[in-house]
Amino acid sequence: MGKKLPNYISTTNACKLCRPLGACLAFRGVEGAVPFLHGSQGCATYMRRYIISHFNEPIDIASSSLGEKNAIYGGGANLKQGLKNVTAKYGPRLIGIATTCLTETIGDDVATILREYGREFGPEGDLPLMVRVATPSYSGTHMEGFHGAVRALVEQLAEGGESNGVVNLLPGFVSAADLRYLKEVLADFGLAATVLPDFSDTLDGPALADYPLIPAGGTPVAGIRAMGKSRATIEFGRTLGEEEGGGSLLAERFGVPLSRLGLPIGLCESDAFFAKLSALAGRPVPAPHAAARGRLLDSLVDSHKYVSGKKAVVYGEEDLVVGLTGFLAEIGVTPVLCASGGKSGRLTEAIRAVLGELPVAMPMVREDVDFHDIEEAATALRPDFLIGHSKGYAMARRAGIPLIRVGFPIHDRMGGQRILHLGYHGAQQLFDLVVNTLIAKKQDDSPVGYSYM
Repeated sequence: MGKKLPNYISTTNACKLCRPLGACLAFRGVEGAVPFLHGSQGCATYMRRYIISHFNEPIDIASSSLGEKNAIYGGGANLKQGLKNVTAKYGPRLIGIATTCLTETIGDDVATILREYGREFGPEGDLPLMVRVATPSYSGTHMEGFHGAVRALVEQLAEGGESNGVVNLLPGFVSAADLRYLKEVLADFGLAATVLPDFSDTLDGPALADYPLIPAGGTPVAGIRAMGKSRATIEFGRTLGEEEGGGSLLAERFGVPLSRLGLPIGLCESDAFFAKLSALAGRPVPAPHAAARGRLLDSLVDSHKYVSGKKAVVYGEEDLVVGLTGFLAEIGVTPVLCASGGKSGRLTEAIRAVLGELPVAMPMVREDVDFHDIEEAATALRPDFLIGHSKGYAMARRAGIPLIRVGFPIHDRMGGQRILHLGYHGAQQLFDLVVNTLIAKKQDDSPVGYSYM
């Protein structure tokens, strides 16, 4: 009997987002920047809607608004006119230009078009900086677009020179709350740092009387230019390839030493991050963070009985899945399925590494999957809960099990941008969330109910 073929051939509820969306998020984390999509208007509209519903903040994404004619004759004229309009209306310090399926398919040479634009309009006045990145959404995920934009910023802006003593931190795609926390930790260690990107204010700002065309905040362009002079780079991402992050480029081009760590989710990965900061700062972990670690350990002892032996399905971006898997294993939960729409080819090894010597069996690992695949595999595994973003809600509802929302996108709850995932504080919040979700499930399922643990 031949191999049974699946009864569908299309992606059903993808467990990933498109590549240029990730690039737009990264560019939004640069001071004075406007993200610009070279493609159709629909792409920019879709991405704005998606980002706004998670962050609950307005975001402008410019577009060259290509139509059917441009698909035949090219989009150079539209790109130039769009850049001219954005420059006049917004007065940006930098325009981050990401391509889409259409412009990648027709083969627009963006670098050449930008050189022509500089020759045509440069003499009239100072033009904003323009950083370009190729992000065809038919190839890769939003995470590859995000990391590609970060690498493009470093590649096209960073300069070398005498060391300035600054530490570069490339955190990847984390929440606005995570970025604020990371900056606080660096300050507590007394380390001057450049965090790229930093949308902690640009996508989670205060209420203002007037709407700013470009919100305040973001990584200063001067800081990006000086990244080649830094004393060290820390980059988060166990599944990143050598050519995917900005850290390897800084090491190759300018000799800046690179330390690539996993996302500091949970105890062990946070310990590794704090140990690296301690070595760079030449001082022990500051007392408030040592105390936070101690409180975390105390809570693990207090509540271990509520989570021990529970089974979880973890899904989302590859590095987030890796971090969450290690965290769950630490607290006594058994991850039975780790799934992602990404296809780096490094997810299995990264999960094996993060589990290390923890007494837990290697979970099923699935790359390049959609939610049809995830649900099909999860049904037989009978997990106690799911942990991932909002796109898994329908699956959780059909299974009658809780969904613990983390990562991006979170569209059906408030505060997705304020979820803290990283460090001892983040692990504490995640742990309390997992424990209380399981207690609530048991309480609601009880025929008599109870009000005391």
